[in-house]
Amino acid sequence: AETLRRTVAGGEYASASEVVREALRDWTRSRDAERRDLEALREAIRVGLESGPGLPADEVFAELRARYAAAKT
Repeated sequence: AETLRRTVAGGEYASASEVVREALRDWTRSRDAERRDLEALREAIRVGLESGPGLPADEVFAELRARYAAAKT
C-alpha cells in the first residue's frame, strides 16, 4: 500500500485506482500467457504420445555417433 501511495504521490499515476487497473491488466495478460503456454505444452505432449513408441536414448546416441563419424571421413 505504501508503494502504491508513493507511486501516485510521485506523479506516475493520477490515482491508486489507475495503479490497480494496470496491475490487474498485467496480471490478466500474464495469466493468459501462462494458460497459452500450458496448452501448447499439453498439445506437444499429446502429439508426442500419439507419434508412436519412443526409442531408447542409447540407441539414438549410438546412431548419431555413427552418423557423425561417417560424416567426418
